[in-house]
Amino acid sequence: MKIAYSPCPNDTFIYHAWAHGLVPGAPELEVTYADIDITNHWALNGEGPEVMKISFAALPWALPDYRLLPCGGALGRGCGPLVLVKEQADHQALQPADLSGKKIAVPSERSTAYLLFRLWAAAHIPDGAGEIVVMPFHEIMPAVQKGEMDAGLVIHEARFTYPTYGLSMMTDLGSWWETETGLPIPLGAIVARRDLDHHAISNWIRSSLQYAWQHPEASRDYVMKHAQEMDADVARSHIQLYVNDFSMDLGKDGYLAIETLLTRAASEGLVPAFDPAMLRND
Repeated sequence: MKIAYSPCPNDTFIYHAWAHGLVPGAPELEVTYADIDITNHWALNGEGPEVMKISFAALPWALPDYRLLPCGGALGRGCGPLVLVKEQADHQALQPADLSGKKIAVPSERSTAYLLFRLWAAAHIPDGAGEIVVMPFHEIMPAVQKGEMDAGLVIHEARFTYPTYGLSMMTDLGSWWETETGLPIPLGAIVARRDLDHHAISNWIRSSLQYAWQHPEASRDYVMKHAQEMDADVARSHIQLYVNDFSMDLGKDGYLAIETLLTRAASEGLVPAFDPAMLRND
């Protein structure tokens, strides 16, 4: 079976057991390690492997060809994207209104982080940002540090490393979302082509995750091999933050969070309108 997921620690941790033949009865995996921008592009065009990790922001485009699986993805609390700015010489904190008409770097225009940013900006930045610049996420903090960008939207391990760039956090979009809705943040979704047995695939994913939790050291070498020179402690923090009960089962709050985010985004014209019933495959 062909699958695509990112080289990030949360994905390699979850899928280590399946990828290494440790899940009884599961088919052998042919893994493509792909940044989520790539898999999002596949989702937008109805392309891609049989199973893949995409951003929930790309899900409305994918739904005609793929179904959302109830496990294996990334939702959570306290794990949202951050809006960062350069620390000021006078140590005065910049306010959201200061970003009006400014250049803001984002890692993707097809990401949950971007949807959250746009929903937040609509309520907090008068007249909106002047220019949204898409760039690889690892280039965003250096660009803000150098003053090439006025602010940056960051994700993943940047939550733990931004102070080393002399940056400060303007807002935690995850905290904003949780305060607004009381719901977890939908980040990464696992989807499978509609002609497949999604119940079986879900069971294999859950078995792989259960193995990872029962044998946390087994995946260490695999995780670090693909962690893009990430410090081992950061990788561990990354897994603890993004692999949780929602990874095992979306549950009522998970599905409600997904529907709420995408419905709000559709009302702002950020994603296509969709039938919420297609999110569930009970």
